[in-house]
Amino acid sequence: MSVLEQKKQVVSTIATKLRDSKATVVVDYRGLNVAEVTELRKQLREAGVEFKVYKNSLARRATAEAGLTELDEQLVGPTAIAFSEDDVIAPAKVLNNFAKEHEALEIKAGVLEGQVVSVAEVKALAELPSREGLLSMLANVLQAPVRSFALATKAVAEQKEEQGA
Repeated sequence: MSVLEQKKQVVSTIATKLRDSKATVVVDYRGLNVAEVTELRKQLREAGVEFKVYKNSLARRATAEAGLTELDEQLVGPTAIAFSEDDVIAPAKVLNNFAKEHEALEIKAGVLEGQVVSVAEVKALAELPSREGLLSMLANVLQAPVRSFALATKAVAEQKEEQGA
């Protein structure tokens, strides 16, 4: 296979990932050492996030193919892209937490379900609770009326017992 064909295949792969991912985060990893990058990759892998480094020129062609050319201005310098097909919050949360500990990692932009978002929006997304946390909150909200009813019923029963004794 020729070099040109390989590059076209890489561009096609990136474009497909950009379209299919629920969340994509673009970062500048300049200044991280090998051990730090390895740790970051491990954390992302555990969260089900794919983390790749692509040539900016190939990534720009892919953004054009995927209709996300607003992302092109962020594709300068050492750039890595985190893709998540399952969880919208996972890449933002892992990268934001890692960036807090390692100032060398810089979040550049993101793509959420086909829309380019700013760094501030990626960081706001990272501060949201996880899916499990949100489900737990929902369960507590749904249990509150039942719990209140049970407590009221118990109080009435105790009151009747006192009156009967």
